[in-house]
Amino acid sequence: MTELDYYEALEVSRNASGDEIKKSYRKLAMKYHPDRNPNDKEAEDKFKYLGQAYEVLKDEKKRAIYDQYGKAGLEGQGRGGFGSGQNMDDFMDIFNSMFGGATGGFGGGGGRQRRQPNQKYSLDSEMEFSLKFNEAIFGCEKKIDITYKVPCDDCEGTGAKDGKLETCNYCNGQGQVVMKQGFMSFAQTCPKCHGEGQKISSQCPSCSGRGYHEEPNTITINIPAGVDTGNRLRVQRYGNQAKNGQRGDLYLTFHVEEDEHFIRNGSNIYIQVPVFFTQAALGQTITIPSLDGELELDLKIGTKDKEQFVFKNEGVADVHTGQKGQLIAQIQIVYPKKLKESQKEMLEKLQESFGVESKPHKSSFDTAFSKVKGWFA
Repeated sequence: MTELDYYEALEVSRNASGDEIKKSYRKLAMKYHPDRNPNDKEAEDKFKYLGQAYEVLKDEKKRAIYDQYGKAGLEGQGRGGFGSGQNMDDFMDIFNSMFGGATGGFGGGGGRQRRQPNQKYSLDSEMEFSLKFNEAIFGCEKKIDITYKVPCDDCEGTGAKDGKLETCNYCNGQGQVVMKQGFMSFAQTCPKCHGEGQKISSQCPSCSGRGYHEEPNTITINIPAGVDTGNRLRVQRYGNQAKNGQRGDLYLTFHVEEDEHFIRNGSNIYIQVPVFFTQAALGQTITIPSLDGELELDLKIGTKDKEQFVFKNEGVADVHTGQKGQLIAQIQIVYPKKLKESQKEMLEKLQESFGVESKPHKSSFDTAFSKVKGWFA
């Protein structure tokens, strides 16, 4: 295959914007994708070269080098197809356009925005949803109010009065216009109709030219145990509605409220346990709260401040595997803020009863005291 100039390969002009380059690349990549052209070596080569061209032109620095020095200036810059760092979102957009849209299930990803031909909105919709701490930990059933888009009947979803669209007179219905620069010709998306080939001459009064109305709905969903802030849940067939009645999917992105006692880190739960200094010194068994009720915590004699005690399988269930994390109890030594005279006397007698052991600073600093005295001798 004869290698074209990168701009020529992507059918855009040299002053094309990033969005124009991206749109043209996706259109051409779908056209020449190997799955659409089985056993077609020329289409496969074209597809790879399109990826190479887009990899360069989407990057401002690489594009500037290419514009000034051509391909020779990019040697060692990491050009290539999908295997050399091409944007995976672009590949997934191509894949979804070819095979019918969103990836499903629960998780942090998924949910490409599907759109049918001549449709003014995506079928998939997204919304943020807040959960209380315990609702996220244990899972719950929730009723939520949503709105979804349906095509306007008066304009048949076109946004034009009585559904009448006119052929774009700028591109003559082609959706693209040819620009000339010197002896070269480049095709780019029509700036007037944005590639549709048709335009609205008079807006639909019913939908104000949007092509859709919004309908309210209340749905019930089951939220699995262990979801966390940022997780997404796919609710099938509760997205926007297409002209043929097909519904897209709704994607819920969760925000989990914090708790005043428990701190969550993934599947692990942390809790701070206030312990009076005498309890830490004596060592006692105390009761602490857990996600499921109560736990017995055995303090060792001489328990230290910020010391941690770990309880396995007392944390949060992983939303994917169901395996529970740990509960980590961190000790906070509490000292009295005020002392009565009688309490002060008892503490002093207690300190004296330990003898030398009650003054560890003295034995630790004996050599330091001697050294300092020697400085001034």
